[in-house]
Amino acid sequence: MYDGQMHFSVLASGSSGNASLVEAGGFGVLIDIGLGPRQLAERLAAVAASWQRLDAVLLTHVHGDHWNERSFAHLLRRGIALYCHAEHCRQLRDASPAFADLAAAGLVHVYVPHEELPLGRSLRCRPVPISHDGGATCGFRFEGAPDFLGQTCVLGYAADLGTWDQSLAETFANVDALALEFNHDVRLELTSGRAPDLIARVLGDAGHLSNTQAAALVRAILGRSEPGRLQHLVQLHLSRECNRARLARAAAQEALDGHSARVHVARQGRPGPSFNLGLPRSRRVRRFPAGPGRSVAAASHQPCFPGWE
Repeated sequence: MYDGQMHFSVLASGSSGNASLVEAGGFGVLIDIGLGPRQLAERLAAVAASWQRLDAVLLTHVHGDHWNERSFAHLLRRGIALYCHAEHCRQLRDASPAFADLAAAGLVHVYVPHEELPLGRSLRCRPVPISHDGGATCGFRFEGAPDFLGQTCVLGYAADLGTWDQSLAETFANVDALALEFNHDVRLELTSGRAPDLIARVLGDAGHLSNTQAAALVRAILGRSEPGRLQHLVQLHLSRECNRARLARAAAQEALDGHSARVHVARQGRPGPSFNLGLPRSRRVRRFPAGPGRSVAAASHQPCFPGWE
């Protein structure tokens, strides 16, 4: 991976545990740590990474599918830093003995929304407040170091949000990749047979984005972006009960409306997608054989693995 390049992999996405990997310039950071250490090791290995390549963890919020007590303890054993909101600290000190141990060891650092967080020589991050009922909740805008042409690669990440506004669309303008929640189909949610209070929570402004809401945000972001800038759209946190990959993908494709960005559906039970950002545009995507009579589009340096759609 040359200077200016960024690697992104979703390790797990859904209500049973969330974790994604961002790497740039030899610095590795997990967004959330909602799996146990052994399962994380397996998912990291599947995308050609490992615990040894992790330097930090960023926490989006404190719902239980975004952190894991055993993995917090593993961070302490490895000396890996945890970055979180000040409100997360107050909540987790009472809920997690392992978090208290991390804090006592000086491994917990507080990020401030809208303030730049330098994570490494080649990776900067800006936390962005988003609307969710898990207390303080943030998405992130990651920016790599300039390449030899002075260009930077940019990743936007937002999961677990019930609504969006124009400022969020501005924040994620001109990203090369956008990882965004497409949680539910409204009709499936309303006819799911779930408890009325749960349905109301999911559909509320502090709940989760529907396919329609997420697609509208994508359109707003594209309207503020350079033509052709967005290369990858990753759909996060699809509900097993109240969404279908084909419905989420159709909503995304309609929002893209002829834009060339590739759509990926992240899953709960297996890692992926996995790709590099920062390649010259003529080299970002190529074709490679994926079996008799067919091929798969993939990032030039690190392909999106077959089946991870």
